[in-house]
Amino acid sequence: MIGNQPDANIRKAVFAFLICFISIKMDAQLNESDTLGFQMRAGINGIYQTGNVNLGVLRTRIEFFAKLSSDFKFKTQNNTLYQEFSKRKADNDINSRNYLYYKPERRVYPFIMAYAQTNFRRQIANRFFSGAGVTWQLAQQPKAVFKLSGSMVYEATRFTNDIFNEPYYSGRNVIAIWRPTLYMAGVHKIADEKINIHYNASWQPGIDQVSNQRLQAELGIDCALWKGLALTANYLYINEQIVPEKVLPYDGILTFGIVCQFKKNNR
Repeated sequence: MIGNQPDANIRKAVFAFLICFISIKMDAQLNESDTLGFQMRAGINGIYQTGNVNLGVLRTRIEFFAKLSSDFKFKTQNNTLYQEFSKRKADNDINSRNYLYYKPERRVYPFIMAYAQTNFRRQIANRFFSGAGVTWQLAQQPKAVFKLSGSMVYEATRFTNDIFNEPYYSGRNVIAIWRPTLYMAGVHKIADEKINIHYNASWQPGIDQVSNQRLQAELGIDCALWKGLALTANYLYINEQIVPEKVLPYDGILTFGIVCQFKKNNR
């Protein structure tokens, strides 16, 4: 048994490396204005370590886009995150974003949206918001996409705590609020399409008696290596003005690794 321990540790290390740094994706950028009838992207990465340090991380992501008819298209983006340090849970989050678009091939088109979220670290038991808006395509080219969107959503968040950094909200564990939302997103392919830069950001002020804003921004870069293999890095920043007591208002997550990309044209 003792003699087999190094081999077992090596197998664990290789397994953790593969899970952590390799994700499988189908059609790397999902764009509702494309002419494709169906697109999909799925990925999983994580790490598991025991011994002097007990660590477990698992991230999953699945997205797909479908053309429902000549006028309507549907897109859903779903993420999960679980992290555990020394057998203490640090994250257990779900984020589901769903959109229904009407004629998104046009320069200006309307949409409706519905989100569902949980966030263990921010003590959010559940959050739901839905609404409608309009998107303006400033650029829609094979090597460059840039869009601006504006919407109005109604949000209800149930927290596991009722004490907040803003005394106005203390004493209740559900905050319901209307939020106008400004959103921008872009994709740029450079160096003979070997480098793919993609980004998005949203700003959501809250309509209430006190200031209640949320800011989120994401930046990613994929660098092609060979026949679908690419190096990838992604940074996500979130800042919520209203948080429970002893919770920081901001989080930043940097991930990087290797991805395999597969693309299939369906019309």
